[in-house]
Amino acid sequence: MSTQKMRPSRVLAKLRAGQVASCFKLNLADARAMEIAAMAGFDCLWPDMEHVPNDLAVIEKGIWAAKSQNVDVMVRVPRGSYSDYIRPLEMDAAGIMVPHVMSLADAQAVVRMTRFHPVGRRPVDGGNADGAYCGVEFIEYLKQANEQRFVVVQIEDPEPLAELDAIAALPGIDMLFFGPGDFSHGIGAPGVWDHPRLLDARRRVAEAAVAHGKFAGTVGSAANLDELIGLGYRFVSMGADVVGLSQYCKGIMAEFSKRPVAESKSIYGGQAK
Repeated sequence: MSTQKMRPSRVLAKLRAGQVASCFKLNLADARAMEIAAMAGFDCLWPDMEHVPNDLAVIEKGIWAAKSQNVDVMVRVPRGSYSDYIRPLEMDAAGIMVPHVMSLADAQAVVRMTRFHPVGRRPVDGGNADGAYCGVEFIEYLKQANEQRFVVVQIEDPEPLAELDAIAALPGIDMLFFGPGDFSHGIGAPGVWDHPRLLDARRRVAEAAVAHGKFAGTVGSAANLDELIGLGYRFVSMGADVVGLSQYCKGIMAEFSKRPVAESKSIYGGQAK
């Protein structure tokens, strides 16, 4: 009988030990960008399939790059069929994040599609990277996938707050991830980050997760990291590749623009006109 095991999740190991896990978001379709971020030491990388036109081949290469540094990948999947949800897991992503979960029924459907028996009814294959290409014994594959792969639901609308505790208590959900951007949009106050309803929802999401033995995640920065940890958040995504590249390029051009414009001569010997 095979003794092969699934690759353990770095994020789950840290969270289950009571530590804080770091994450970095990537929009660019380049495995080298994923590898650079992984080499920086983040626990988790977050490539996006909800808003970004990345296909599964892009995601697969990014997972390989991250695994080379023992870094988890959490793919934000598009809303769709069970295939859209489980394919990143079968490529050996450590987790998936499902956006805009709107109700308990919605969350229950996610669990049914992404968790194996006895929690859900995820279709079984085992012949892909996560199952070591049939190297993990069948029953062990089901057990280890339920233990070492995480399912995150995004709470980024006002609607699911009515059933927040029931969603947090649902077996098969590992993390509630609060999305402030869409939440501000959903309450009719886009970009008002200190809106009372937004601050209250952020607090409630963390409290519900902690109360039901789940993990709370959100986006943050160095400026508010301590505040988020104080609220109960243990998974924080800080920064993104497109932001970093943009700021770096703008910084270079700002320095370049400070230089005085010198009178230049034509390569043909005359003054430039």
